[in-house]
Amino acid sequence: MSRPDLNLLVTLDVLLAEGSVARAARRLRLSPSAMSRALARLRETTGDPLLVRAGRGLVPTPRALELRERVGQLVEGAEAVLRPAEKPNFEQLVRTFTLRTREGFVENFGLDLIARVAKEAPGVRLRFVQKTDKDSASLRDGNVDLETGVIGNTTGPEVRTQVLFQDRFIGVVRMGHALSHGEMTPARYAAGKHICVSRRGLDREPMDEALEALGLRREIVTIVASFSTALALARASELIAAVPERYTGNLRSEMHSFTLPVTTPEITISLLWHPRMDADPAHRWLRGIVRDVCVKQRPKPSDETLL
Repeated sequence: MSRPDLNLLVTLDVLLAEGSVARAARRLRLSPSAMSRALARLRETTGDPLLVRAGRGLVPTPRALELRERVGQLVEGAEAVLRPAEKPNFEQLVRTFTLRTREGFVENFGLDLIARVAKEAPGVRLRFVQKTDKDSASLRDGNVDLETGVIGNTTGPEVRTQVLFQDRFIGVVRMGHALSHGEMTPARYAAGKHICVSRRGLDREPMDEALEALGLRREIVTIVASFSTALALARASELIAAVPERYTGNLRSEMHSFTLPVTTPEITISLLWHPRMDADPAHRWLRGIVRDVCVKQRPKPSDETLL
C-alpha cells in the first residue's frame, strides 16, 4: 500500500479553514487550478468529497467536519517539530552533562565552570569522567557530551572541534631543588633525573628531540601515565617533571616551575563534540561556558618572573 502524501494535510487544513478554493489558493500562493487539483487528490485519498457546492459557496461534509480539528492539530504539531528549538528556560532546566577530560582540567577550570553553570542553570549537573584515550566512540554513542584534549589520529572525522587555548610544556621541581635557582641551560637540565609522562608507556617526550639536536640526552628514571602522578613524584623527590603549563596550574601549587631551556612545540587544547548536538540549545550554551571559562582563566606567571 502506497503512503499518502503528507503535504496534503496542509492543503486540507487551509481548505477547511477557508471554505473556498480561491481563498485557499491565495493563502498557499497557488493558482486556483492547482488548488482544484489538490482538492481532487484529497477527495481520492480520503474517499470523501470533503467540500460540496451549496449555492455560490462550498460547505464541508460530515467527514470534513470530523477531520477539521484533528488536521489542524496535526499541522500545528508538525510545524512545531520543524521549527528551530526554542531557547530553554535555564533557571528550570534539569539535565546532567558528561565531560571527558584529562587530569588537570577539572583541577584548573572545574570550580569556575561549576560556579558559572550553577549561577545560570541551578538544575544542571556536570559529570566529569577520566579521559584515558582519544577514541571518539563515547561521543558517538552519546555517553559523553563534551570532551577536551589534543586532536589525534583516532579522533572521528565527523567530530566537531573548537580550539580552547594553546599550551606549552614547562619544567617543574620541588621547592629547594637545585634547579629552582641559578641559570637554566640545556646541559644543566639534561643532567638531572627525569620523569617521563606517557599513557602508552613510551620513554620519549617533545623535549628529547630538542636535546638530542644539541648532543644531549636526559636520564629518565621512571615513566608514569599522568601529569598528576609525575608532579606528585617530583614534589617529594629530586626528580624533574615536564608538564603542560595551563593544564596543570593548580596541580603545581607550591612547586617551582621554569621555562624549558629548549624549544618544544606548543600543544592545542580543543573542545570536541558530536555533530548531532550542534543545534541543541542547552548543549550550545554549555559549549559557550566552557570556552568562556578557558579563555578568561590565564596561566599563572612562572616562578622565574617573580624572582
